[in-house]
Amino acid sequence: MYHKLFMELLASFPCVAVVGVRQCGKTTLLQQLAAPWQLYDLEKASDFEIISKDPDLFLRLHPNQVAFDEAQLLPQLFASLRVAIDADRGRPGRFIITGSSSPELISAISESLAGRVAILELAPFAFGETQQCSTSAIAELISRQASIQDFQALTIPENILQMQHDYWFRGGYPEPWLKNSPRFTKLWMQNYVQTYLNRDIQRLFPGLNRMKFMTFLQLLGNLSGSIINYSNVARILGVSQPTVRDYFLIAHGTFIWRHMPSYDKISSKRIVKHPKGYLRDTGLLHFLLHLQEINDLLAHPVMGQSWQIMVTEEILRGLNALGVAFDCFYYRTSGGAEVDLILEGEFGLLPIEIKYGQKVVGRELRGIRDFIKENKCRYGLVVNNGERTSRYDDNLIGVPFGCVLPA
Repeated sequence: MYHKLFMELLASFPCVAVVGVRQCGKTTLLQQLAAPWQLYDLEKASDFEIISKDPDLFLRLHPNQVAFDEAQLLPQLFASLRVAIDADRGRPGRFIITGSSSPELISAISESLAGRVAILELAPFAFGETQQCSTSAIAELISRQASIQDFQALTIPENILQMQHDYWFRGGYPEPWLKNSPRFTKLWMQNYVQTYLNRDIQRLFPGLNRMKFMTFLQLLGNLSGSIINYSNVARILGVSQPTVRDYFLIAHGTFIWRHMPSYDKISSKRIVKHPKGYLRDTGLLHFLLHLQEINDLLAHPVMGQSWQIMVTEEILRGLNALGVAFDCFYYRTSGGAEVDLILEGEFGLLPIEIKYGQKVVGRELRGIRDFIKENKCRYGLVVNNGERTSRYDDNLIGVPFGCVLPA
């Protein structure tokens, strides 16, 4: 899904940074590079030693088409990259760096490589990728600034409902999909959580209380999709509010959690300003909630929030893969009116309501209708599980999640 944008960035910038959660496919992307590209893995002792002895000399000897996997492990590399890039600033496609630990990597990029690097954020498989589709049809139409009539033309493949429920429950991490075994998926998730906690977090934040953070990680399952009250979380964990805020920053900065701020630009309304957040991958969410199969999920109180998370991430990943610049928010007033997802970008302001059901009753759309009217939006979307697109108003349309672009 990201290959086209990746190649476009390489053709335009001297350095491309590929970031994203661990095990989302960054190394696989690098391994697809053709010769004469050279790949160095800085988690590999021999590669680390070769480069760390003298990064400036190494880059003089290897001035073009070199990729560094897990580059944040060698902070001094970034200053050397800046010097090497500036020696031939006009030539694109010279270096690639990857990392799954955003706090160190993004800091190093901003300090040493600002203006010299493009950042591509990879994510686990989107639903479309598990079905051999390039990207979300909804995201593609949003990126085109499509009309509401274009959304009406979307079609729904047969038997899509079962496939999307399977994806929803399993999440998008590539390796479980490739192995395609429930037993392997369970074991993989157990080891993934332990690796994240014992290697990534311990290495990045050696002074962190691992037991407290593990409890926090488990708590994220129940917090996903809800408005975050830092004082309540601090009381549950028995830590201070600043510590809780640090925990959320760590989870967001390592790409397992998405922080979603409130859209508070409507001056005439009393807006709930606390942020929302959620675990980005629903497979990880369901593992932490100890859900064993889809029926457990359908009976669980988190079901509605989980569906919203999956749909939201599908849209956001699709827009990222298309190289669209945007910000995302949620919206809620003190009176209870709310919209699940607000997108603001080059395509304008777009409110999106996300419903699991096939039928959506009128009273459930009051919040999005008011938002469209107050903000003079071109239209809004209601993503649901309908059998076809449905027009609720002149400027509000229901779009089934599994829709595809017409042939």
